[in-house]
Amino acid sequence: MFIFNKVLKDDALLQGLQAGTTQRRLYENKLYEKYHYLVREACFKHKISQDDAESAYSDAILTVIEHVVSRRFEGRSELKTYLTQIFTNKCVDNIRKNTTNKAEVHTNSIGLEDALAWLPDETQSAVRKLIVESEIETLQQRLRALGDKCREMILAWGEGYSDEEIAQTMGYNTAAVAKTSRLRCLEKLKEKYKSPFGD
Repeated sequence: MFIFNKVLKDDALLQGLQAGTTQRRLYENKLYEKYHYLVREACFKHKISQDDAESAYSDAILTVIEHVVSRRFEGRSELKTYLTQIFTNKCVDNIRKNTTNKAEVHTNSIGLEDALAWLPDETQSAVRKLIVESEIETLQQRLRALGDKCREMILAWGEGYSDEEIAQTMGYNTAAVAKTSRLRCLEKLKEKYKSPFGD
């Protein structure tokens, strides 16, 4: 009987995720909260930080939602099993990325700061200013391309507003739903940066 109820709950969750936008946000939140305890387990199992585990979990949730909505998830395994596998892969990817980044820091003999050190002080200052201005302009272009809702959410988050405050201001049901939406927007922003033309 317990297994039957669990299956029913998964079915209800899947149907909710495949429903319309307003309805789906509610079920995205339920999915996020239902298996959030996996974050704590990952910190212990993979010896990663809370932030890295949270980031991997959010990425995994977004992937699962995408797979459910696009019907790529066919229900051959339980939703928890499917999510756990994706989450584990994201944790391992995170560990690999961090290890690679640390190795690159040690192998790159000359960086921007080293190159700037060869320039006179006033030239260094002008170059730094140009770099910052260019980065700000690029960021603004990428944010505009995301659309108003994502841009507003990312800017609010960048100014230090909590997910709770963003949820209240922008009309999301809970902070968890706002966080999931924010992470989706940040993922889109990352994709814009990966594209050579930002589109």
